[in-house]
Amino acid sequence: MLAGRPALLRDACERAVAYLDGVASRPVAPSEEAVAGLLELGFPLPRQGLGATHVLHVLDEVGSPATVASNGPRYFGFVTGAAFPAAQAASWLSTAWDQNAALTVMSPVAARLGEVAVGWIADLLGLPSGIPGGFVTGATMANATCLAAARDAVLTRHGWDAGRDGLVGAPPVTVVVGAEVHATVRKALGIIGLGRDRAVVLPADGQGRIVARDLPALDGPAIVCLQAGNVNTGASDPFPPLIEWAHDHGAWVHVDGAFGLWAAASPATASQVAGVAGAESWATDCHKWLNTTYDCGLALVFDPETLRLAMEASASYLPGSGAESMHLTPQSSQRARGVEVWATLASIGRDGVGDLVERCCRLARRFADGMRAAGFAVLNDVVLNQVLVSFGDAARTDAVIAAVQADGTCWCGPTTWHGQRAMRVSVSSWCTTDDDIDRSVAAITACAR
Repeated sequence: MLAGRPALLRDACERAVAYLDGVASRPVAPSEEAVAGLLELGFPLPRQGLGATHVLHVLDEVGSPATVASNGPRYFGFVTGAAFPAAQAASWLSTAWDQNAALTVMSPVAARLGEVAVGWIADLLGLPSGIPGGFVTGATMANATCLAAARDAVLTRHGWDAGRDGLVGAPPVTVVVGAEVHATVRKALGIIGLGRDRAVVLPADGQGRIVARDLPALDGPAIVCLQAGNVNTGASDPFPPLIEWAHDHGAWVHVDGAFGLWAAASPATASQVAGVAGAESWATDCHKWLNTTYDCGLALVFDPETLRLAMEASASYLPGSGAESMHLTPQSSQRARGVEVWATLASIGRDGVGDLVERCCRLARRFADGMRAAGFAVLNDVVLNQVLVSFGDAARTDAVIAAVQADGTCWCGPTTWHGQRAMRVSVSSWCTTDDDIDRSVAAITACAR
């Protein structure tokens, strides 16, 4: 088995390169035939193994055609970025390393690269230097991590040790969200025991931003959840007045910034998230706008001790908690996500990240202009990388979206914005060009007509 490993890995590499070479020219969505072919993978578990070479062949021949080309240049769904070449290459190498990033003693290189990557990201996003953070699966778990720390911190201020005693009998924690809060924040609130639907909801304006007036008084333990980058419009909450109000009432401020926080990396968009550094915690993704491989989220908390107390694991065989990854995140064993984040940032640099953000925003505006020129309604102010397009009533809009997905030139998904059905466009990929936008606009226009 060991003797055959080099040949197997070379075969896998050749197949992967061939797949990537063709991803830009293939239909974005797989064909019905390719999806139906996946039934071939459901055979009974063989008594004798099929052999790694044969298994790899089957995976490629049956599995590759049934993938969605989300790492190509014309996938505009779910704010999904493609993976930079440096991210993919580092991911392949780190997979060969097969490191558990839980503890420094388990992988000094994973620990060091993760630490450096967190520092670089905090710097790029204009957040306080030296803040601790941990890589997790995505923004849902990043929000849950930050909000767990927030929950424990605000209860501690009111004399309750939630880590030791749980929530039964604890003072009630008031949670404040905006009317357009993302579903992952509600999910995270449910996970940590504060409830998905018991939050105080503040009104939002026509772009999804919290309206910073007539704000309520807050008593007792309180957490205010703000948003950088609305998932439909791209708009961000007005941070300075909201953070000032929250702090005046002794509340913890958490920012859900899965993709919108990256606006801080470009001078052209940084003003949209001005003041965000005044919060206590931030959640973001690297697999979205930074274009690393899946999965890779990041939880950042201003106070190291608060994060550690909420997440630490204690056992006689474990080293002291300190800044170890397993004491900063919910998971113990974990993939070395920081390796490819470090590689991506090192390869493109500060200017490269800023250019990526600015270019995606420009391409989103080009997309919106093309839709308007074709006679279709753009429902949002295109301030970031999100575009909402209506083709008429709900039935017609859904029919156009279905036709676009079947056409395969590009992929866009549906949403509902203020009661109106729309096509949602997210421009997030490093490899999208002006030509890709123009081809997509032409294809969508043809489908609509």
